[in-house]
Amino acid sequence: MKKKFKKIVIYFIAAALIGLVVIFSYHQYQLSKESNLLGNKGTLVEVDHQKINVYTEGDGEDTYVFMAGSGVAAPIYEMKGLYSKFSQQHKIAVIERAGYGYSDVSKDERDIDTILAQTREALLKSGNKPPYILVPHSISGVEAIYWAQKYPEEIKGIIALDIGLPSQYVEHKMGAVDLWTVRGMNLLTKLGVQRLTPSKVFNPEVMKQSFLTEEEKEIYKAQSYKQLFNDDMKNELLHVYENSLKSEELPKPKDTPILLIDAIAELNKDSKFTKYHSQKYAEFAEQINITDVKELSGTHSIYLYKPDEIYNLAIEFMETKVNNKERSR
Repeated sequence: MKKKFKKIVIYFIAAALIGLVVIFSYHQYQLSKESNLLGNKGTLVEVDHQKINVYTEGDGEDTYVFMAGSGVAAPIYEMKGLYSKFSQQHKIAVIERAGYGYSDVSKDERDIDTILAQTREALLKSGNKPPYILVPHSISGVEAIYWAQKYPEEIKGIIALDIGLPSQYVEHKMGAVDLWTVRGMNLLTKLGVQRLTPSKVFNPEVMKQSFLTEEEKEIYKAQSYKQLFNDDMKNELLHVYENSLKSEELPKPKDTPILLIDAIAELNKDSKFTKYHSQKYAEFAEQINITDVKELSGTHSIYLYKPDEIYNLAIEFMETKVNNKERSR
């Protein structure tokens, strides 16, 4: 009986290994095939001996800098539905930090000072000068707040899209299971296992909407397969606690105007997490001189579902609470 069980285990392991080899080979073949779709959209600049991509469009006195959340592998394409609203009357820049979009994978530790230094240098080298209005989503809220703490003169305002506050990442430090899950996901994407679950690679909502052309949708998919959960994305998550702690140890950026947009899904509106999240936003807002918290019904990727509402809230906030104050001086 033991001998038979041992054989079954050996056969299972062998089949699994063969399966992974097949998946990996298919993944590499597809990457090679899809590479023909990936030209470049934006300006590649050299920062720390690697290429960082910045996409700019529109014209205006203010520059809105869009900063993608964790794992958004193709920011220029996924966030187009929102930033195209702004670029009609303003200048926009989409910064694709290392490991995202057309930028190189750096494979460094992704500490917040390195990330911020690369962002600032890439923007300057691509012709985008401060002050900026930052539009961070999710984890990039940590960088945006840290930026305002370290270089407040460079930030005219922040339009925060359902960001994670540094205090939240510090209070909910990832445990051993979470850390190994992140490492495991990174390994599986290197093997190409994500090819089996396309809906986990790119956001299906992007494919449903019309802000991308059919050609852009194919590029979006190809770029997502290429960049998904690479080493930079892994290291970002593994170091989010330490990065957030650096921000928490500094005074709050009380003189930076901040609009906090809180995305609340209808199904989760009464959950403990939603109430906690809203409470943290309220507490943070109390420490900022010019601020507002606005709730929008929708899931975390709120920029896909409420681009018009976000644009209107952002422009109203900047015009009534920021620009008016500057004109009155």
